[in-house]
Amino acid sequence: MPPRTEGYAVASSDGSSIYWESWAPAGAARAPTVVFSDGIGCDGYVWKYVRRALADRFRIVHWHYRGHGRSPPPRERSRVAIADLADDLAAVLDDAGVDAAILFGHSMGVQVSLETARRHPARVRALGLFCGAAEHPLRTFRGSAALERLLPRVRALVGRAPRLVSRVSRAVVPTRLAYALARQMEVNGLLLEERDFMPYLHGLSRVDPVLFLDMLAEAGKHSAVDLLPTLAVPLLVVAGSRDGFTPPELSAAMAAAAPHATLVMVDGGSHTAPLERPDYVNDAVLAFLSRNALDQAPTVRDAGLTVARKSHP
Repeated sequence: MPPRTEGYAVASSDGSSIYWESWAPAGAARAPTVVFSDGIGCDGYVWKYVRRALADRFRIVHWHYRGHGRSPPPRERSRVAIADLADDLAAVLDDAGVDAAILFGHSMGVQVSLETARRHPARVRALGLFCGAAEHPLRTFRGSAALERLLPRVRALVGRAPRLVSRVSRAVVPTRLAYALARQMEVNGLLLEERDFMPYLHGLSRVDPVLFLDMLAEAGKHSAVDLLPTLAVPLLVVAGSRDGFTPPELSAAMAAAAPHATLVMVDGGSHTAPLERPDYVNDAVLAFLSRNALDQAPTVRDAGLTVARKSHP
């Protein structure tokens, strides 16, 4: 990978610190920028192969949500709505010196990317939406609204003993047993390597369970369906044909609603399709970027960021 830059943006909404990292290839002054936004509980695992495919031609910016990875919890614990995260992304762009970028979002990152396009349209050159929904994901989780109904009860139970739940999570979630359960319930174990999925379990185990549930509830309330027909930028929608978390018909509907959309259905792919069939997904991503001339125009104000710089969180 090219040299890495890192820093902490200050979120304009409440002053929270937001960690970001960036990789810039040689000739970065002419390199377009792609920003990766994760799913909830994640800190970058799903972008492993996409990042490698783009590394020699694009500047890559990846950031951590509030209370995820290397970003500390928000100063105001209630500020975990999708709109807050979209404003955080804009703050990251400011701190990284990026005028406008191609936004790639996975799972909840789809909602964050779309909300950024609504709130900060001038900062968005194109959208890549991977295995996610434009609205109310809890109503369609595994084809049912059961999670939406159960979430308030789960939140109340966890709120009674958050430290205990956190200790149990750190002990149980990042284990091979949890991976085995994931293979049975969601991911395609015939395609997904254990070493590619374990970073997700490790990252998830470190997220405060109360913050996680509050953010999940906010994602469940959010909708950007009304935005889709108005999008003037190119849109790539990548879906897994056997995604139980985000049923593929939701991705198809999202692509059908947007005027400049391309739908890529990953045969046999689950919610982790970019890791399960990386060559297929990467070819589709590169073709989309090339077809829409998104691999040519400069978008970086300051291409001299090659020395790691970290301010206090």
